[in-house]
Amino acid sequence: MTTFKAACIQMTSGKDPEANLKTALGLMEQAAAAGADFISTPEVTNMMEPHKASAREKAYLQEDDPTLAAFCEFAKTHQKWIHAGSLVIKKPDDDRLANRALLISPDGQVQASYDKIHMFDVELDNGESHKESSAYAPGEKAVSTPLPWGQLGLAICYDVRFAHLFQTLSTKGGAEIFTLPAAFTYQTGKAHWHTLLRARAIENGCFVIAAAQCGQHTEKRRTFGHSLIIDPWGEVLADGGEEPGFIIADIDMSQVAKRRGQVPNLKNIRPFDLEVNPGAKKAAE
Repeated sequence: MTTFKAACIQMTSGKDPEANLKTALGLMEQAAAAGADFISTPEVTNMMEPHKASAREKAYLQEDDPTLAAFCEFAKTHQKWIHAGSLVIKKPDDDRLANRALLISPDGQVQASYDKIHMFDVELDNGESHKESSAYAPGEKAVSTPLPWGQLGLAICYDVRFAHLFQTLSTKGGAEIFTLPAAFTYQTGKAHWHTLLRARAIENGCFVIAAAQCGQHTEKRRTFGHSLIIDPWGEVLADGGEEPGFIIADIDMSQVAKRRGQVPNLKNIRPFDLEVNPGAKKAAE
């Protein structure tokens, strides 16, 4: 089987996990009815809670999380692959939380999980400031896992800016598809979202499935939306715009081998040393 339909859920998660779950399940039902075989939700699907103490109070351990339990039941009932783009999950051994992606198979079981490695610690020139590492513990392992149609590499949001992660997933993990759920800020999304995602697809000859948060979440938090499904040549197959909903596209896995054959850059990687020449700098001065 080399073809399937992939869908991205786009939503505006708020502080209430129950309300967010209801919204997500409604959109997932629509995507399933449209024929999706694989459905991905955005980063922090279960809650967009800016206050660390409140987030920890609302969060559950993975085995107790009601959103995950509902998604597992949905996967089993509808016989779909469900990618919970990320959920806010309580860690038993850390005061910080996990920003965790979970892949659920059609039998309703969690097949793989990935904790976001790169923390969004930035200060933007519009006054917006984020320090994700104060509330979330960074992951330490990249994850590649099989699907019926090809190998999937898992990543989350800010990870997109670290190209070496995706090259490693492709060359060492065999990834042919990337999931990149996000809650990209509006400012950075407008500037970089499409470019970065298309670059990761092109560099690695991979499909990219990127479900996104959109709209105004809190007074200080607005996200860009534009969930994207991109082919290995960098062509955008579907774009979610800036409103809640879902997108769906046909994925033809034969395109991976075709595009990698045309531009075999992954096979052409060569080791090299770095020479930093301080003399050149002094001469220029």
